[in-house]
Amino acid sequence: MSIESAAAAPASGTFVGHPRGLATLFFTEMWERFSYYGMRALLVLFMVDRIEDGGLGFSDETATAVYGLYTAAVYLVALPGGWIADRLWGAQRAIWFGGIVIMCGHFVLAIPGLASFFGGLILVVLGTGLLKPSISTLVGELYAAGDPRRDSGFTIFYMGINIGAAAGPLVCGWLAGGNWHYGFAAAGVGMFAGLVQFRATRASLGDCGLAPGAVPGAGLRRGAASASLLFLGLVALLLLAGLNGWVRFDALSLAQGTAVAIAGATAAWFAYVFAAGRLDREERRRMIVIVVLVLAGAMFWAGFEQAGSSLNLFAERYTAREFGGFEIPASWFQSLNPIFIIVLAPLYSMLWVALARRHLDPAAPAKFALGLIILGLGFAVMIGAASLVAAGEQVLPTWLLFTYLLHTMGELALSPVGLSSVTKLAPRRFVGQSMGMWFMCAGLGNIIAGLIAGEFSADAVEQMPALYTQIVLTSVGSGVLLLLFARPLRRLMGGVR
Repeated sequence: MSIESAAAAPASGTFVGHPRGLATLFFTEMWERFSYYGMRALLVLFMVDRIEDGGLGFSDETATAVYGLYTAAVYLVALPGGWIADRLWGAQRAIWFGGIVIMCGHFVLAIPGLASFFGGLILVVLGTGLLKPSISTLVGELYAAGDPRRDSGFTIFYMGINIGAAAGPLVCGWLAGGNWHYGFAAAGVGMFAGLVQFRATRASLGDCGLAPGAVPGAGLRRGAASASLLFLGLVALLLLAGLNGWVRFDALSLAQGTAVAIAGATAAWFAYVFAAGRLDREERRRMIVIVVLVLAGAMFWAGFEQAGSSLNLFAERYTAREFGGFEIPASWFQSLNPIFIIVLAPLYSMLWVALARRHLDPAAPAKFALGLIILGLGFAVMIGAASLVAAGEQVLPTWLLFTYLLHTMGELALSPVGLSSVTKLAPRRFVGQSMGMWFMCAGLGNIIAGLIAGEFSADAVEQMPALYTQIVLTSVGSGVLLLLFARPLRRLMGGVR
């Protein structure tokens, strides 16, 4: 089933006024995000569940450390995955094989057992590293330079991401109520649907993202084929390792070591750029701003990614979820963030445009500060909820609803702005590497989130209000500090908004 068989020219017709290929990528990404977020919503809950109830019986500390490592690995593997797509396979082949590996990973997770659990996670990470950067690249390739529909196309594509992210936890969480592994299998079925859809409609992409081997050149074809076999061999080896029980580690120590390694690698890269990157005065000033934004982003994700770990456990253990004889699955709360994004993203877009017309649009550092402060306010809500839990009560779902609402508002103020700002501030010769550093620090934030979540022990409920208070003080304090330096940082940006 070779991707080279795709048509060389895009299909005629449009999709809501955009190239027809956008529909292919929209639905492929929707199903991939369905599988990813559906499985992620179950991950920590499955790990901490008792063995006799079908779980793994992990401690909270170990489960959240594994969760942090997994979510961070998805970001980190995107770097070599993007390189493979760019240099060896092309985006279409990377999406196809990446989706197959993801699907296999979810189905392996559906097999009971510790070895299959780790083996499945490894496969999902590897497949996502291939698919995720490639599919975003293809969206851009659908449009010619200067095409005014490009930004609108990415907005439509972003909606597909969040539709899948909202539906995945609902479906997988409901099925997991009968058996955890039914939920994992449902994620695999979702990815299978995405692959079928991609395969059936790939002709609409034409020659966008075809591998070097898809054009004349036997040597290039042989190189791409060899790379494909090497990658698949690596996947098979890792799966074999997992199924034979070789993948065993101290998750907490590994998470701590990985966090230190990422922080060290990031610091070393920035030091290299400043020392040997031959930056002129303006480039040096803008790189200083990138350093600040990258660090602020890592801090934001360290709080925001409590959603799948400590807040997921809070929904499971301390939230009253029975209404009219029906118990709401704890995993369903993971759908709140994408639902809020679908509702609020257009409003944020209109807000920034309206402020820009009045020359009041805040620069990136101020938006980052706003995001951190709103994130902290979300955790301030959790102080009240945790105080009730510490007093021996269960709390209503509205506490989590308002927390997720505030966290989504913070995300919309920071995340899209961060991606855009790094591409505008970085010197052209360092744009790709600077984006890599942004994703590296997002991975760092995910690992730190897992380590923080491990502090929320079920055996020390009375400490929860104090732990949330620490997160509030850190997030809001960092945001206020960044706000104080927003004007000097804006001057360093040299006119970049």
